[in-house]
Amino acid sequence: MAMTRRTFLQLAAAATAAAATPASFAYPLGLPIGFQSYVFRKSVATDFEGTMKGLVAAGFSTVELCSPYGYSDFASLQKYKPRELHDLLKGWGLDCFSAHWGGKELFEETDKSIAYAKEFGMTQMAIAALGPFQPKGIETLADVQRYVDPFNAFAEKAHAAGIIPMLHNEGFVSATVEGKKVYDVMIAELHPAVKLQFQVSTMQQGFDPVTYLTKYAGRFQSMHCQDWVKDASTKSGFRQVSIGKGVVDWKAVFTAAGKAGVKNYFVELEEDPSLMAPSVPYLKKLKV
Repeated sequence: MAMTRRTFLQLAAAATAAAATPASFAYPLGLPIGFQSYVFRKSVATDFEGTMKGLVAAGFSTVELCSPYGYSDFASLQKYKPRELHDLLKGWGLDCFSAHWGGKELFEETDKSIAYAKEFGMTQMAIAALGPFQPKGIETLADVQRYVDPFNAFAEKAHAAGIIPMLHNEGFVSATVEGKKVYDVMIAELHPAVKLQFQVSTMQQGFDPVTYLTKYAGRFQSMHCQDWVKDASTKSGFRQVSIGKGVVDWKAVFTAAGKAGVKNYFVELEEDPSLMAPSVPYLKKLKV
């Protein structure tokens, strides 16, 4: 019989529990281990409960959702009212205070989206990218401001509602325009209430996490964590591996994150969901 993702997670969790005792665990920075739900977008629609419970069994205790209305893979979650969805996750052992949202939700349906987040109980609302996710290379610095302005308008309303607006650095955010890194230009133009969520994999594009966490200390709220090795057989030249098995110096990253004021982090190994559960033991033993 073929092994389902649910079965794999349950078996991986059992193996993890057998390999270590709670007394040996030391979570980096004293923060709970979270995961980004986008990794499990396929199984959320078919076995939401089983997927979430499997991840709890593996050692995760927080989840960052993707909006059911902004991400089509999560449309099945529209059947739940915001607080109902929160309570389901809480009942399964998962705290959820953060989500990623689509541009239309934040810029055209701002009040509705903030109301959903408030009813749910979220304190963070993030967007993965400002501007095109796959830049064409013809963008200008004027485009940077054009993309920042509507996000700042959203950020002002979110801040007034007691929610932290967050910018994640993928797509155009990690591009270079007219000799300048868009990320740095955007950070300078962002509303003061906006916090940053660092995508560790952008290190592959020259964005060293320690450098940025140090340079903009106090601006970072969160991180998405990936690890990888070089692999010439892949299109990107890299292949994801479990946290702690690749090239990232996690002790240095978490040390910088602690000094920068990072409040939460989420493992996101979307290339292979089976890498998620084996990442937990390393994080539980990582002392920073």
